Amino acid sequence: MEGLNSHEVTMFFLAVAILLLASRAAAELAQWLRQPGVVGEILAGVVLGPTVFGKLAPDIQAQIFPSHGPVSIALSGLSTLAIALFLLVAGMEIDLSAVWRQGKTAVRVSLIGILVPFALGFVPAAIAPAWFGARESIAPTLFAFFVATAMSITALPVIAKILFDLKIFHTDVGVTIVSAAILNDLAGWIIFAFVLSLIGVADHTFSPPVTATLTVLFTVFMLTVGRYAVNRALPWIQAHTEWPAGILAFGLSMTLFMAALTEWIGVHAIFGAFLFGIALGDSAHLRRRTRATIDQFVSFIFAPIFFASIGLQANFVDSFNPLLVLTVLVIASVGKILGCTGAARWAGFAGRESWAVGFGMNARGAMEIVLGLLALQAGIIGEELFVALVVMALLTSMTSGALIQHVIGRERQVSFAKFLTAKTFFPGMETDDRFEAVRLLTTAAAEAAGIDMDGALSSVLARERLFNSSTGNGIAIPHARVAGLKQPIVAVGLSREGINWEARDNLPVHVVIVVLAPSEDPALHLALLGSVARTFRRPEAAPSLATTVSTLTELRAFLRVEATPHSANLTSLP
Repeated sequence: MEGLNSHEVTMFFLAVAILLLASRAAAELAQWLRQPGVVGEILAGVVLGPTVFGKLAPDIQAQIFPSHGPVSIALSGLSTLAIALFLLVAGMEIDLSAVWRQGKTAVRVSLIGILVPFALGFVPAAIAPAWFGARESIAPTLFAFFVATAMSITALPVIAKILFDLKIFHTDVGVTIVSAAILNDLAGWIIFAFVLSLIGVADHTFSPPVTATLTVLFTVFMLTVGRYAVNRALPWIQAHTEWPAGILAFGLSMTLFMAALTEWIGVHAIFGAFLFGIALGDSAHLRRRTRATIDQFVSFIFAPIFFASIGLQANFVDSFNPLLVLTVLVIASVGKILGCTGAARWAGFAGRESWAVGFGMNARGAMEIVLGLLALQAGIIGEELFVALVVMALLTSMTSGALIQHVIGRERQVSFAKFLTAKTFFPGMETDDRFEAVRLLTTAAAEAAGIDMDGALSSVLARERLFNSSTGNGIAIPHARVAGLKQPIVAVGLSREGINWEARDNLPVHVVIVVLAPSEDPALHLALLGSVARTFRRPEAAPSLATTVSTLTELRAFLRVEATPHSANLTSLP
């Protein structure tokens, strides 16, 4: 087997080192500026690519980042591996059970949020494919299907990060956005895989109809039998192999097997990695630490290399078409925002909350960029449309959080402890059933507030059955907005032994905080949930509270210390 010579090995390692260092540094800077890290990673690649570095020192840039030859092939292979692993992590974020629990609301927002931008993108792309930059070898209908898919896809990882930062991830708005985004991503990638299967690349094994059929069968298999098989395999692997080596070897090797299979079928390798990620992440036996290890391994090493390499693919100045960029941005944003906002109103959300759902679903992020790059490499689109999609993805990701915050209002500085009373504090809950704990605390809160107990309990339990209120680290926050309530009421229950809450991190819940807020004041509701999140930011706070506090006075003192901005560092002082 012929390998790289000494000079080529030197250039390869130098290129990878520069890409990794520059992308991570730029990602840290972007996060410091409260922007998604992927924005910095891509901009680092733009600077290192033909746009900036190639203009200033074209010969040196061509030496380090060649467009052809052995080093280029090696970098392309590394980038392909990186994107497959990134889609593994993206698939692991897909929680299908959350979608089933959310039910009609998520389906409505997702379906309309796909159909409206899909239609707005399909019609003009089908009428004027050449203006949008379609390659002559691609049928106009297939090109229009791609543009429509690109207009309708959503970026779940970016959305989740935005919702966490705004402290609304576990609210009704946050749950709806995440659940709808899960369906949106799944549908978008299936449609794109179907488009790729119909293109019929010359070196593929099967004809386009056979490839399309195999793609559908593989998708159904992985979402049913595949999920079941992975769920059954994980306990055996954990029992008979060393942690985390066994699970990591299984997860990464199966990812590559599935990637190889879908590439052989005739769709891109990343589709197999994405579907296996769904099957792996959906298993209740995948430990939180294992999930975090895979995520960090990919997100801090492979993903930055891939996103930085995007900037090497095109000259973002020469290929920047202002009118095309504006058209793509308007079609994508108007279709997604109006479609999802209307669907949220149909599902029963108030005006401001509906707009928050629309703005949240408009964040395109990394998924849009991956889609655009694969289309560029497959010969579906040209560089101008690729650049337009990247710019649209970056702008929607950078503005989504600010727009959500604008419509829901800035978070009030309010403490949930202010609305806690002696009648709503239970320091020694003995129940080990989560629904019994919710009944106890909600009934006490409703009685203390003088409102209908059955109505309040029905609202909290309905939401609890729909979406697990555990936030991790031993905390659960069942909550609801209740009509007729004059001011919020909070109930706190402590469990020394812990309650099995079926939490995603598999940890028992030691502190249960029921929050009832007036239905007419969603901003106050969000502020109270944010107050709980800030107070319990230390992982050890909940178990410590449950074992050391027995009176309301002690609870208030504990909460006051935990709410102090620097309290997380107090335990490390000598």
